[in-house]
Amino acid sequence: MDTRRPLRTLAIALGTAGLLISGCSSGSSTTSGSSSGPAATASPVPAALQTFYAQHLSWRDCGVTGFQCATMKAPLDYAKPDSGEIKLAVSRKTATGPGKRIGSLLVNPGGPGGSAVGYLQSYAAVGYPAQVRARYDMVAIDPRGVARSEPVECLTGPQMDAFTQVDQTPDDAAEVTALSGAFEKFATGCEQRSGEILPHVSTVDTARDMDMLRALLGDDRLNYVGASYGTFLGATYAELFPARVGRLVLDGAMDPSLPSVEMNRDQTAGFDTAFQSFAGDCVKKADCPLGTTSASDAANRLKQFFAGLDAKPIPTGESRMLGESLATTGVIAAMYDEAAWPQLREALTTARAGDGSGLLALADSYYEREPNGTYANLMYANAAVNCLDLPPAFASAEAVTEALPTFAKASPVFGKGLAWASLNCTYWPVRATGTPHRIKAEGAAPIVVVGTTRDPATPYKWAKSLAGQLSSGTLLTYQGDGHTAYGRGSHCIDTAINTYLLEGTPPSDGKKCT
Repeated sequence: MDTRRPLRTLAIALGTAGLLISGCSSGSSTTSGSSSGPAATASPVPAALQTFYAQHLSWRDCGVTGFQCATMKAPLDYAKPDSGEIKLAVSRKTATGPGKRIGSLLVNPGGPGGSAVGYLQSYAAVGYPAQVRARYDMVAIDPRGVARSEPVECLTGPQMDAFTQVDQTPDDAAEVTALSGAFEKFATGCEQRSGEILPHVSTVDTARDMDMLRALLGDDRLNYVGASYGTFLGATYAELFPARVGRLVLDGAMDPSLPSVEMNRDQTAGFDTAFQSFAGDCVKKADCPLGTTSASDAANRLKQFFAGLDAKPIPTGESRMLGESLATTGVIAAMYDEAAWPQLREALTTARAGDGSGLLALADSYYEREPNGTYANLMYANAAVNCLDLPPAFASAEAVTEALPTFAKASPVFGKGLAWASLNCTYWPVRATGTPHRIKAEGAAPIVVVGTTRDPATPYKWAKSLAGQLSSGTLLTYQGDGHTAYGRGSHCIDTAINTYLLEGTPPSDGKKCT
């Protein structure tokens, strides 16, 4: 099942890329002999971490045919390894053959907050090309604070329902106060339920966990495929451990040099690009619910539709009504994959007729809300990681108001809502530990950075930027729609990445696929 999402800020979020998300002991793993790049001359493991790097992974049956699971212990605080530990969920499916085993291939679907173990078991280890699965043990670790790895918790199901329905395009001071209060309540809930772990779920922490897992799997180098936020995680690993980089694929790349406000504004433009592509396709069809004149006319009609829902929500067949916020989230959810466009057309058609159930279903899938009203922890972990990795985009509601024109220019349809969604980290209880910076990863083996020209969540220019920053980066371009490119039907993209993963030979820098 494809459940790609953007790099969320929160609520109408801005960032999972991916889908939603092994028969012997760890001692049976052979050492990875990845031949690409310089010899591994990484510095030795610090003495304070020796116990963690020397632990034994006890593999057990997962209850999912073909998979094994284990629990890895890591320091809660890498600065104080003796102050406590955290338990992290790991899963693997061993190489199937034929062909000589290359090593382990770690995968991450993005988010932040997407379950890598879920992605592995539902897609990567069964859906990646057979020749890749034949020669790699397919492995995933749920990042700290995510899913099976001591998840961050913030709100009850009913509280989260209320949060997702708060008006995210405030029209007056009272509505601004209500939205600010919702973000503050969200942050307070996270602090009350998960205060101990909140300071220790940064991308740097997770990259360090990945290196520990690499060692415990018996690999000299890390081989890795990361999507969306997973590209930032992979680039961070390369920055911390350049000599331990094996074959890294960073698909749907983020730009680590951008401050939060620029990142959010770029994503706003990315969603507008994706919507223009959808609208251009829609208006060619006789049943397009946004008219059949032009993409610009379709955008105006969608804005009018959202304004109508802001004034008067419509029924959905259950207790929740469909207002502007949930409707916008539903539309955004369908921007990740052009395969969802028919579903979006149908949902908009029924909504214009007074039935909001289709758009509500899209929004619920985005938020990972179950039919019983419970939520996965995706949105909670998403905020916890994002708000720790970068300082807030805005210091106050007044600052958002000042920035509204630039967001509206980036997207007349989505700009206002996405600008206000950027306010979430303003109220976060833990000060950010990361800062925007360029990542060079000097001395790393060749790293493949993949960008899609009309990607809604990770704009193409980010891939170009990251490939240019990395000392060994090579850019692979998919000229098309959707979020990320590997495994989405492009023979050209898949062949280039498979060749790199299997032979260690990256595509030529600047290679383009359609």
